[in-house]
Amino acid sequence: MEHKMRTVNTPVIKKDAKALVTGKPVYTDDLAPKDSLIVKILRSPHAHALIKNIDTTRAEAAEGIVCVLTYKDVPNKRFTMAGQTYPEPSPYDRLILDQRLRFVGDAVAIIAGESERAVEHAMRFIKVEYEVLEPVLDFHKAKDGDILVHPEDNWKSLCPVGADNKRNLCASGIDEDGDVDEIISGCDYVVEEVYHTKANQQAMMETFQAFTYLDSYGRLNVVASTQIPFHTRRILAHALDIPKSQVRVIKPRIGGGFGAKQTVVAEVYAAIVTMKTGKPAKMIYTRYESQIASSPRHEMEIKVRIGADKNGLIQAIDVYTLSNTGAFGEHGPTTVGLSGHKSIPLYGRAKAFRFAYDVVYTNHMSAGAYRGYGATQGLFAVESAVNELAAKLHMDPVVLREKNMVQEGDVMPAYYGETLNSCALDRCMARAKEMIDWDKKFPYVDMGNGKVRSVGVAMAMQGSAISNVDVASVEIRLNDDGFYTLLIGASDMGTGCDTTLSQVAADCLECDLDEIVVHGTDTDVSPYDSGSYASSTMYLTGMAVVKACEEIRGKIVKKASEYLNCDKETLEFDGKRVFQPEGDLEISLKDIGNQIMCCNDDTISAGATHTSNVSPPPFMVGMAEIELDKETGTVEMVDYVAVVDCGTTVNPNLARVQTEGGIAQGIGMALYEEISYTEKGQLRENSFMQYKLPTRMDVGDIRVEFESSYEPTGPFGAKSIGEIVINTPSPAIANAVANASGVYVRTLPITAEKIYQGMKNK
Repeated sequence: MEHKMRTVNTPVIKKDAKALVTGKPVYTDDLAPKDSLIVKILRSPHAHALIKNIDTTRAEAAEGIVCVLTYKDVPNKRFTMAGQTYPEPSPYDRLILDQRLRFVGDAVAIIAGESERAVEHAMRFIKVEYEVLEPVLDFHKAKDGDILVHPEDNWKSLCPVGADNKRNLCASGIDEDGDVDEIISGCDYVVEEVYHTKANQQAMMETFQAFTYLDSYGRLNVVASTQIPFHTRRILAHALDIPKSQVRVIKPRIGGGFGAKQTVVAEVYAAIVTMKTGKPAKMIYTRYESQIASSPRHEMEIKVRIGADKNGLIQAIDVYTLSNTGAFGEHGPTTVGLSGHKSIPLYGRAKAFRFAYDVVYTNHMSAGAYRGYGATQGLFAVESAVNELAAKLHMDPVVLREKNMVQEGDVMPAYYGETLNSCALDRCMARAKEMIDWDKKFPYVDMGNGKVRSVGVAMAMQGSAISNVDVASVEIRLNDDGFYTLLIGASDMGTGCDTTLSQVAADCLECDLDEIVVHGTDTDVSPYDSGSYASSTMYLTGMAVVKACEEIRGKIVKKASEYLNCDKETLEFDGKRVFQPEGDLEISLKDIGNQIMCCNDDTISAGATHTSNVSPPPFMVGMAEIELDKETGTVEMVDYVAVVDCGTTVNPNLARVQTEGGIAQGIGMALYEEISYTEKGQLRENSFMQYKLPTRMDVGDIRVEFESSYEPTGPFGAKSIGEIVINTPSPAIANAVANASGVYVRTLPITAEKIYQGMKNK
């Protein structure tokens, strides 16, 4: 049936807004039992070492200490901490504690005690003798190098992703269509450059946190700040070597995730303490630990070759990505694919493409998932190369894109051969151009005081869930008085999906938003959902909501026909009552809700599962205006405009704040966030004093608009919004800097030093 949009596409307030702004106890640490053991990790001072001997006797005897665990006390069973659908593409390369330490900050021992003070004190008494090994710190030298990060025999890869621990390869592959080399050799203009993005930190406000306890049935209960409750259940069962039926995972409110919490960073340490002691335990990462031992973005170096004819028609694109997964392979095989598959297809006129990649192990902190998930790195490279091509052609980069951009109805060979059903990219470009007054400002305006203002542009695409893999489910129940309970398995991590999914349900059921009670994720209660990642929540779970609502509407009408003693075909349901349009019979939903509580054979509930064999890309155009000081190379953000095509916006307010937040993170990646290691493999940027995040004062104006398209496979025509929004700032700002200074900065972040040196060298 057709649904009228009453709640969808309106800016309703988030359901949890009041609890959050009034400081109610809603986060993991707020809810932890007061008598929880405090769990801490003794961390490796070396980038690569073997534990020769470890003596914990003095620490165990210290006051207030309940248990100290080493690699001898945990299962010798490899697993992955990546929250992915089984069988996971990420290799099984971890133990809870290992004799081999693979980065500075790797876990040496777990200590649990009655207070933080007792644990910190006892940690000093653990005596460790290390055999220090030479580390692999340069990711260019990792593949087929002499030093192996994972020489162990019980390392295993469950999926054919080109992984080989004996070659330091976490993944490797190639995908191509047409003869790239031949076509590029015949091109009038070719750009061939190398671009380098760093291992950015998600830096969410709430660090990694979990508490665990045994319930009255002796089952392990895990309350964690996680994006992946169902995967967490599987990962912990694997790691602890216990049946999955013995694990329950509950997700409270999350203080931000951005992909960091698609990896189980903290959960396993508290869990093993509870399993060993029978006592509740909690693991709260400090900000320092979150900086040095977490799951940041994969550092990537991307080589791009683009060829065009003299009219600026792009003929072929060739991309090679070298990705640094660090000490472990979490998300290594999967992030890398997006660097090519979410950048190359933007240029729909190209006759050929090639995309090859290697993902290597090194002795750096292990990488993970971060909003944009590889597309962000790939788009910095490809969009920068397209901007450099425009400069070679002496063509406006907007005009170059207008000639080459993918269009609705196109088949995309570089995007798994999918056909593009919905695309407003051309309208996004036209609107952004108007908003920033591009024609007046391009390429730059000299301010006359040694400063230059300039503009830059970039496009982006992402996906909506992982096609043929991700699964979303919901259950909906009718209660007395006619209100509904909606059980969802997706994790609201601050994105507001508890609210937006309720909006979809309210429209399908023609009721008020307050009549939908949402139940957040609890693996014992919620239906299975692969989790909140890959921009899947609205697109996938939203469709499950639509299906479940259709089913429950049918059941409500059927029940009403029994109570009214008439044929169900004669009845209609308008959200408040079931009635006969051609007759006098009617019964209110409230009465149905109350009557089914008494003498009734039928459950008025519905469950639906949804999966998709396509992943429709949302699109975005970003344009940056900067002011550059020619004497110092300093860049200041003036204005950033963005126009997004996410299909139908379900909640414009929430979509807007997601976009603004993503752009701010992208500006941080472009201008401020640096990662560097000492020659011993220690991370220098281990606090927010060194790791510079932009504040509201550093990002200039951010202005966001939407151009809607209609995605036939999404709920009410919706596509995703969560990740696309972070992808345009790096290339757009790099383009503006080049337009102002003539200097292309190809290694992020774009600092005053790099610009100044570039101008001097010219």
